[in-house]
Amino acid sequence: MPPSTHTVVIGLGNPLMSDDGIGNRLISEFASRSRRGEFAGVLFLDLGTSGARVLHAIAQKSKAIFLDCVFMGEQPGAIRRFTPDDVRSRKILSRFSFHEADLLGILELSRKLGECPRELVIFGIEPQEIVPGETLSCALHARMNSYAAMIEAEL
Repeated sequence: MPPSTHTVVIGLGNPLMSDDGIGNRLISEFASRSRRGEFAGVLFLDLGTSGARVLHAIAQKSKAIFLDCVFMGEQPGAIRRFTPDDVRSRKILSRFSFHEADLLGILELSRKLGECPRELVIFGIEPQEIVPGETLSCALHARMNSYAAMIEAEL
């Protein structure tokens, strides 16, 4: 039986759209290390662009950490740590797809359902480009180790 997980780290984004896939890429690295025995009690999930799956993934956890590409007006490659209380969403949704979602809205729904973790952390990484392609821009690729170190320190 696997050990109980109290913390979940969730990568969000579209790995087919260059820098939008940074959360997915980071999760892949951490999941690989986790399979080698690191990070006991931590679950690493790549949830892509499916907001509805976030609700189930964070239910009954103590802590949830999200990794995502975020437009913050920073230099490309900049990373910021914040909580949902620190920001408000400006995302405009078409409302025609279950695959698109506003993370802050999902977290609010989780609170209303009484299933939200006590601690929520978001690591936002400023993209250099969002274009079709599976590779990260040079600005993000060059900082992968520093991103991983920040996330590891949070764990």
